[in-house]
Amino acid sequence: MARQDRAERTRNAILDAAAEVFDERGFDGASLSDILARAGVTKGALYFHFSSKEDLARALVSEQWGAIDTPLSEEAGLQDVIDMSHALAHSMWTNVRVRAGNRLVIEANFASPEAAVYERWIDIVDELLVKAKRRGDLRQEWDTRDVANWVSATFMGVQTQSAVLTGRDDVHERLTIMWRIALPGLVPPRRVARFVPAGTITWDSEPSSTAAATA
Repeated sequence: MARQDRAERTRNAILDAAAEVFDERGFDGASLSDILARAGVTKGALYFHFSSKEDLARALVSEQWGAIDTPLSEEAGLQDVIDMSHALAHSMWTNVRVRAGNRLVIEANFASPEAAVYERWIDIVDELLVKAKRRGDLRQEWDTRDVANWVSATFMGVQTQSAVLTGRDDVHERLTIMWRIALPGLVPPRRVARFVPAGTITWDSEPSSTAAATA
């Protein structure tokens, strides 16, 4: 058990160091020697957990899904899409691992781009929008897959612009405006007031110490 605990601490130290370096320099600009120095571990320890820099990058990309692990309402639907967008944006602002994973996905510097990250997010949004449409919370003329693709693309643009202009300090405000603009076009007029563009979750507003983000 003690050996497992040490191994887990070492793995986490490597992931934290790699996240900081990838967040600052991107995939191409990061080197394993930089990551080793920041983690304070040996090359052997790194290769025990990760086979390559690409393997390490993919581990960080996969961690983004913890960012949208928010409680879903019993009547899951459009409000949950709004809340999840704020949850993911908040994690990009406050969590260097999520932020690094996001940069790695956007830069697509792997041998094969991480399309699955986008596809999974689109699938989740689509599933929730199907439920919303069934109960009349989404206009019938909209195809849920089309809307899910639009939400994904627009979210990426909003959070990227926030990252460049303010280090994501205003990402919630920008997302709120996005949803305020979008909701009247997506939702039947009589139902628009049911939804909260700012989300229904209260967030801790303190970013991490390495919050200087790069899109």
